[in-house]
Amino acid sequence: MYLKKPLWNEGTEFGKGDASGSDAKAHDYGAVGELVNSLHRQRVYREVTLALRTGLRDARAEFSFLRVRALRSILKFLRSVAESDSTIDLFVQTQSIPELQVVPVLFEHSLKESGDDYSDNRVGDLSHILGVEPKKLTSPSTDAEVALALRVLEGCCLLHPQSTALAHQHNAIQVLMNILSTRGVLEQGACLDALISLMVDSSSNQMDFEKCNGIMEVADLIRDKQGDENLRQLNYNYKGHVISQIKMWRVSVAAHWTCQWKRCASVGNYT
Repeated sequence: MYLKKPLWNEGTEFGKGDASGSDAKAHDYGAVGELVNSLHRQRVYREVTLALRTGLRDARAEFSFLRVRALRSILKFLRSVAESDSTIDLFVQTQSIPELQVVPVLFEHSLKESGDDYSDNRVGDLSHILGVEPKKLTSPSTDAEVALALRVLEGCCLLHPQSTALAHQHNAIQVLMNILSTRGVLEQGACLDALISLMVDSSSNQMDFEKCNGIMEVADLIRDKQGDENLRQLNYNYKGHVISQIKMWRVSVAAHWTCQWKRCASVGNYT
């Protein structure tokens, strides 16, 4: 969902009237301008909250195709948010509201490890038969869904630094390292970018990365001769970047992420 430009704000130009205008007219223009800016900010905030509520509702769906559609929508929304400092500020404000937080939804649904469902689906559990409520069946995450969720996670962490702390509460580094070692090329490429965004200015995530022997995991992927050559090169660059700059990240991340999104979208990586 893209943020729309208000129709009533088009053509509103102040200070371009007759130079001989009175001070009263200039004062009126200033008052009208403040009103327009206030209305614009309120409208954008409503659009931001609406986009998040709609996207997160479907991101919690039981069916993967609904979650994929929601993740695409949220990813496009984050791209439009990253184009303006004012919309970034509004997005940051919304992430202090629990029901609008994106990161927890990602780890509770799209990035939820399959092993997490074992206790709920174990053989011999008859609670869903004897109980009143029917048992909910949730379709597993597809490769495309996991890759999209990782891109959304990356964008959230770069636009809202406190999202790294939320991700840490869900053992994000461990989850992503499992994805890196078990999933395909599409997810692995997105996983490397998400790992960087998680460790930006986050000592807790950096320590988790070290505990998981993250550098060695990346090195193993580089040594894998049967792996995708482009991914191996990406892993090689990633390893050097982490070793040399793990304590020096975060410069103009919003602009960087927007440019990266456009570059990847042009070659079809954001599906």
